[in-house]
Amino acid sequence: MTSIILFGLFVLFLFLSVPIGIALGLATLGTLLFMGNLPLEFLAKELVTSIDSFPLMAVPFFILAGEIMGKGGISDRLFRVANSIVGNKTGGFAIATIITCMFFAAISGSGPATVAAIGGIMIPAMARQGYDKRFATALVCAAGSLGVIIPPSIPMVIYGVAGSVSIGDMFIAGIIPGLLVGFALMVYAYIHSRKMGYTGTSEKTSLLLIVKSIWEAKWALLIPIIILGGIYGGVFTPTEAAVIAVVYGLVAGLLFYRELKVKDLPKVFADSALTTATILIIVGTATAFGRLLTIEQIPNQIAQFMLSISDNPIVIILLITLLLLIVGCFMDTLAAIIILTPILLPIAINIGYDPIHFGIIMIVNLAIGFITPPLGVNLFVGSGISGLSIEVLSRAIIPFFVAMLITLFIIIFLPQLSLFLLEFKG
Repeated sequence: MTSIILFGLFVLFLFLSVPIGIALGLATLGTLLFMGNLPLEFLAKELVTSIDSFPLMAVPFFILAGEIMGKGGISDRLFRVANSIVGNKTGGFAIATIITCMFFAAISGSGPATVAAIGGIMIPAMARQGYDKRFATALVCAAGSLGVIIPPSIPMVIYGVAGSVSIGDMFIAGIIPGLLVGFALMVYAYIHSRKMGYTGTSEKTSLLLIVKSIWEAKWALLIPIIILGGIYGGVFTPTEAAVIAVVYGLVAGLLFYRELKVKDLPKVFADSALTTATILIIVGTATAFGRLLTIEQIPNQIAQFMLSISDNPIVIILLITLLLLIVGCFMDTLAAIIILTPILLPIAINIGYDPIHFGIIMIVNLAIGFITPPLGVNLFVGSGISGLSIEVLSRAIIPFFVAMLITLFIIIFLPQLSLFLLEFKG
């Protein structure tokens, strides 16, 4: 009965359009009042203790770093590098946009931030090049999902905390799957561009042009090398890397590129604080929600139910995948990770999946949720930039959804794609 009330209140508040963090908190509070055997202080305690975590400190700093770099002229320079390499090929502008999103993903750690930073530049630019605006917007929305797959990734930090696994290992494991998803999107972009006759620019690719664009973007290109190289080399932790990313972003934006002004900083800090507050409210209330589930032994019941359906690992992982795809349509990624990791990770381990590999499966699953309505956050960001309705974008995104889904199944059934680089660690 307790679990029915908990989920019933949560669904009710979602239907009333209550923000998900508040909905989780109100559902937990209502259930506490019904149960009567736990004090109301339980919610307050979970809100505090859940975010009292050193690894979790990486989240606000990566958010701030992404804001600084988005405003500091980095996005445009990253695109020039990609465009100098593939811009004159069929669909070159589209492929260059995906590559730029991959570059920015290695900086921001956020899907919506990647769509906002790259989409604001590239959607109008692709439209001027003759690309259909629906295709251009859908492409940026899909490629923006790479922001949570290619490290550093905020959802990977949350999964590391929720699942008690190494965040550094998660970052390493995300590299090849992230590149694979990006490649799948590029393949579809090329096929569609060839079909529609989207030719490249008239400017010929040359070694001199590539070298020149790389030199102009050198400070931007050094960012992922410093962040990821420092983590993998054992020089600093992911949290320390996030702080270094903020400092480097400020130096690059203010002194090297000089497109970030001192007068811009209050707004940058305010936007980062607002995003951070939203995320931490979700983390706190989702943790309290998940703790109530544990008290009611719901994770064990779900695990027993799934294992009773079949003892075939393939069937079970496909059921988990279906569940995650559905959840991604309706629930915020971070809340889903916090609530579902304690439920699904023991099942995955029980059927022989490595916790790191399962983490990547979970992240890619929920990354697809960024482009699936009704909650698809990237669609809303893309809609705001292009002026297209969510309904139109939901149809345009379908081929990219299929490409990402095919890649997800490859990642699921080829674990070495996620675990290969870990063999060279240390």
